[in-house]
Amino acid sequence: MAKVREQVALSEFTTLRLGGPAHRFVEAATDDEIIAEVRSADERGEPMLILGGGSNLVISDDGFPGTVIHVATKGIRRDDAGSANDSGRVAVTVAAGEDWDAVVASCVAERLAGLECLSGIPGLAGATPIQNVGAYGQEVAETITLVRAYDRERGDVVELPARDCGFGYRTSAFKRSARSVAALDGWGGFTGTFVVLNVVFGLNRSSLSRPVRYRELARRLGLAEGERAPLGDVRAAVLGLRRGKGMVLDPGDPDTRSAGSFFTNPILDAGQYAAFAGRGRGALRPRCRHPALPCERRLREDLRGVAYRAGGLPEGLHGPGGHVRRRGPSRPAGGQDLGQAHAGPGQPGRGHRRQPARPGPGGPGRRAGRLRGRPRHRARGGR
Repeated sequence: MAKVREQVALSEFTTLRLGGPAHRFVEAATDDEIIAEVRSADERGEPMLILGGGSNLVISDDGFPGTVIHVATKGIRRDDAGSANDSGRVAVTVAAGEDWDAVVASCVAERLAGLECLSGIPGLAGATPIQNVGAYGQEVAETITLVRAYDRERGDVVELPARDCGFGYRTSAFKRSARSVAALDGWGGFTGTFVVLNVVFGLNRSSLSRPVRYRELARRLGLAEGERAPLGDVRAAVLGLRRGKGMVLDPGDPDTRSAGSFFTNPILDAGQYAAFAGRGRGALRPRCRHPALPCERRLREDLRGVAYRAGGLPEGLHGPGGHVRRRGPSRPAGGQDLGQAHAGPGQPGRGHRRQPARPGPGGPGRRAGRLRGRPRHRARGGR
């Protein structure tokens, strides 16, 4: 039976360490408990928030006025799915409540390739298909074969193969299913049709990574783009790059108290890219190449690279919701790289002048907010 408490401080469950009390807090350790609690809240017309790792979530000091369902399911199952033509293929079924980086670490240790570049990303496994989580040239759409979820409109569990998940750059059919709703008490928010229960990944049994396609990572490993490296080396290099940007959670370092990136790169067709590059040449620093990445037969503009090459960002905007921090000479000042961080009430990040307080994403008057760039398990109220 699910464990139920009242007036639980949500700041203990978000990576920003922000959030007032939940009116009702449920710890759901099985799929049946998740489904029962979601059905019950829907029947009552009550505000509901599905809470995963809290790494893509901003909650105000007012807290949440309904039921928060904390996904705490566990389990990883590996099944050899190979055939005569594919002897190295392994199906890995992961419960939604499993810690994502622990999943990646276990796959690397088991010599299963396909997730190694996604090391160090906070959050839970069930959130990864929602926005097609990706980093350093990999995204989960490349390896997900099946998503098992509770469909709130049908009131039943469904199994969606990858082709039906509608994956795109940081999006999916799950994310696009969100819609605005009003609960019976007048509270307004967003809800998703699907609550993810587990995810199946198709990985290759290999001691070497998949081809490294991200220039910064390839350079760190001493490789040419497209070459492969030992899985452990790739994971270590990714973690090193993320730590250099303050993007690996560390309880002892307040600068990693983060909700990650707050932007996505714009997608341009060839004509749009040519026009943008022409306008941007005058703004870029001398000898800077205009950055772009291939994406879905179009070009994904490297917004971070454009910002830095055009002269960087303001030194810091300090507020209750976090900081936007400027890259320093060798690493982002204070450890943050175009991310949202919370250094505590009235505390500036390392290496920053104190700034006047400004309303942040979790400021007064906001119930719960979402920032792009991290895995998140979502349902009603989860934005």
